[in-house]
Amino acid sequence: MQIYLNTYGTYLHVKDDMFEIRVPVKDGVPAKQHIAAHKIKTIVISTSAALSTDAVRLALMNNVDIIFAHADGHPMGRIWHSKLGSTTKIRKRQLEASLGSEAVAFTKLWIGEKIENQCEFIRGLKKHRQPISDYLNDKISRMEDLSLSLRQLKADKIDLIADTIRGLEGTAGRLYFETLNYVLPEMYQFNGRSMRPAKDSFNAFLNYGFGILYSQVEKVLMIAGLDPYVGFLHRDDYNQKSMVYDFIEPYRIFVETTVFRLFSAKKVNKAHIEEITNGVSLNKEGKELLVNSLNNFLETETVRYRGRNQSRANAMQQDAHRFANELIQNAGPTPGHL
Repeated sequence: MQIYLNTYGTYLHVKDDMFEIRVPVKDGVPAKQHIAAHKIKTIVISTSAALSTDAVRLALMNNVDIIFAHADGHPMGRIWHSKLGSTTKIRKRQLEASLGSEAVAFTKLWIGEKIENQCEFIRGLKKHRQPISDYLNDKISRMEDLSLSLRQLKADKIDLIADTIRGLEGTAGRLYFETLNYVLPEMYQFNGRSMRPAKDSFNAFLNYGFGILYSQVEKVLMIAGLDPYVGFLHRDDYNQKSMVYDFIEPYRIFVETTVFRLFSAKKVNKAHIEEITNGVSLNKEGKELLVNSLNNFLETETVRYRGRNQSRANAMQQDAHRFANELIQNAGPTPGHL
């Protein structure tokens, strides 16, 4: 379970060895909710809320992640126990790998899987949209050509082909979002990706969802003993969690699928959005709609993965452990992301 504290004046503390959440209400008597610590994976605080030191201590004792998020959902900081996820050997190998051909192989794998996920999503759109199948087939074909070009790239160091990879990824992304826009109801259509701020409601939902996903990817990396700051394709940027931006690529489809479902089912309306300077943002109701839908997609729905039925969140954690093991064993990447 993930807890989101997004109501002004909320107070989180401990009572009877359980978390107690007090939420202000209009008549002055706060609403209270008690939750056992073992049922919680993450507590996200995104607005003016308070928590006690006892609540922090209980979270640390139960490996509950406390995340402080910006208004757009992107993580600003977190309270996490002081132990590494595993031995420092993993982080040493990660740094070594970033300087050679291993970075090339892993980067091509992750970006390739991202593009394949996008193609597969468009293939799924064809099932109920036969009148525009030619349009969709054209997009798929062009994106498959980009994927082939990516696979054919060869280099000993990622710096030698980084710009080419970004170009292929960017072109695939443009084709992909053009397709999503084309098939959405007219009232929801948008003009390409826009970030910080979003220019439309679809991008506002995407941006907030990606913010949630960033924090989850950072956590699975740390649990696996990996360094969120040592990236392969995204690298050398001061104080940037470069590996988070690398490793997240195959999983962006989780957010995109969730958001597309909400819009195609016409569950989003003007009541979920508020205007800000030069753009729009999700309000409290919009955040609740997205958080509940994305949590269900990641934590509740199950998929068949490596011979077991499990949640996408668990599968993502397994991928992080597998990545760490491949680094230690010098085995190189093997396909297997969702």
